[in-house]
Amino acid sequence: MRIVFATDLSDANEAAIRSRTCLDCLDNIGVTEVHLVTVVPDNVSSGLPGMDAATDTRKSLKPQRDVFESAGFAVETHVARGTPHRRINGFADRLDADMIVVGSRGESPLANRLVGSTTRNVARTATRPLLVERIAPPESEKAVVKEHLFQHVLFATDFSDNARQAFDFLPMLKGATQAVDLLHVQKENASPAVEDPQRRLEDLADEVEREMGIEAGINVREGSAVDEILEEETRVGATTTLLGTRGRSRLRRLLLGSVSESIVARGNNNVLLVPPSGERR
Repeated sequence: MRIVFATDLSDANEAAIRSRTCLDCLDNIGVTEVHLVTVVPDNVSSGLPGMDAATDTRKSLKPQRDVFESAGFAVETHVARGTPHRRINGFADRLDADMIVVGSRGESPLANRLVGSTTRNVARTATRPLLVERIAPPESEKAVVKEHLFQHVLFATDFSDNARQAFDFLPMLKGATQAVDLLHVQKENASPAVEDPQRRLEDLADEVEREMGIEAGINVREGSAVDEILEEETRVGATTTLLGTRGRSRLRRLLLGSVSESIVARGNNNVLLVPPSGERR
């Protein structure tokens, strides 16, 4: 498996890479090839204070490259200037990557570092599965928020075709996953959007057991989809939430879909977003 690992060269990002959480989990799902990508925005001048990393980015990438190589991964480094999310997704498409990984926090002096709007824009426009890894806040003693990226996966579904494609990605995590929970959220005090969601979750749970040898938990909740997914993450102790995305729309702000985008923006969990396969070029 080939991945694009986007980095802002921050200490926090490097600490997350050095954690066994990152390295072991990527190895366990079959990642063998890592492409480290960093992007310097066009509006950043090398003369700004604190921009040493931007003026010698290849040298600054070396410590992170060394970490991956020492763990046995084949590594290539890529430095680009431009709009971060466009260049990151562009590399992923050109390299035919199986997944993109971005950190959800950074301490780089770059104005458009890989947090906030850049992560959301990567998610909105990605044509490849995207893992948003939560990096711990500065005051934390941990490098990442959740240990073991894929150990416990929560899959939230509305039973759409897009959700089904995300579900089909789940067996790729088999080597690192020990527990799976399946969730459907329906509007409170409203007629079910699908017939017998409990039974449909049971059918999906049977597939998980056949494909992964794991007995999946199931739950149907009522309320706001975003709120209920976030509460279910906490209730079951999930380490990664798996979601399908809507794909492209004429309106760029709708490329991701309100539920997926809100989970990325508001959640404290790692999030794995799988776009429709038809989006791949």
